Amino acid sequence: MNKNNEPGLYGIVASNRSNADLWGKNQFNSSFPIALACYMRDHGQKAMYLTLNENLKVVATELSFDQIFNSTLPNNELYFSFESKYEPYQKYASDDIGGIDLVVKSVSGEYLRPLEIKLTVLPDSGTSKKAEERWGSELVIRPATTKYCALGIADSCFEHMDEIRSRFETIGIEMQDWGNRVEVSSKLEAMLKCINGFEKDYLSHQKPVLLQPIWKTRGQSPMLAEQAFDIFVWSDFALSRLFLDSAWESRTSSKINRQMRSAARFFRFMYQMSTSHKVALSKIYHEMDFGRQTDKEFAVSGNITNRYMSSPRLRKPLLPSSIVSEIILNGGEEELKPERRFDQTLYFTAKGKM
Repeated sequence: MNKNNEPGLYGIVASNRSNADLWGKNQFNSSFPIALACYMRDHGQKAMYLTLNENLKVVATELSFDQIFNSTLPNNELYFSFESKYEPYQKYASDDIGGIDLVVKSVSGEYLRPLEIKLTVLPDSGTSKKAEERWGSELVIRPATTKYCALGIADSCFEHMDEIRSRFETIGIEMQDWGNRVEVSSKLEAMLKCINGFEKDYLSHQKPVLLQPIWKTRGQSPMLAEQAFDIFVWSDFALSRLFLDSAWESRTSSKINRQMRSAARFFRFMYQMSTSHKVALSKIYHEMDFGRQTDKEFAVSGNITNRYMSSPRLRKPLLPSSIVSEIILNGGEEELKPERRFDQTLYFTAKGKM
């Protein structure tokens, strides 16, 4: 797998990250999950796929990594471009769409799939003292995640934009000031009903957008559980429910919380896309901040994600802790920084001290 016997990670052969770049604080949390995905792929194991059903409920099924990567090419013929732009989506925006955690391409340069990556620990602090079946992982969603969620939906549904326009235009055309919290809150319920109707009718167009590996510990200790690793993947439609469902519950409030803000931004995105076939992302995200910081979209606690990720594999992940030595190659654990919790856990696991 690694011809030079240098420290490496399973399956990552062609990439914009060299061996040294795989291990940094902001790199390892995305490079390790892809190595885990490559390992599961080569062993014929599927991810848990969170999709939206006709009742607007998130349900768990299975999905192959061929479908997640959108390719049957072997791992060594895939190019993993971290923190990169998915160029096929740029045509939908009048400004720069920015990057995403991972762009999967072929080594010949074909764009295959953009993916956000959220490596999460199970349980989080809010669920660790509950019964094990109620454990959950916190998810922190950033603006790039919701941007690519919306761009992916627009891409899948683009040939239907005339019909989609008729759904969103009635409300959208009445908006005078998208940055006015009073005006937005007064129309939010109508916006949410419109989005719900759209998602019910276009469920067949959903596709993977967020890769969420979990690493399970023994409660709040740093020790890995016996069955420690698995991967959940969210479709774009399913991911949207994290803010749409919460916004619905808060819809009568005049104070716009983060999830309500995300819902209003998504409505404006779909309105602009369906009427103009191009959006100004910077205007949507900066004009509609409603006094809240813009570097984080919203966060969801394990108490909430547990409901969306309900699956036997949330309680008992597919892969044992012992696979660490098959994923971190050629002494790569020495490149880790044990002061970071995840690195510490993997370091001592690889050393056989946990």
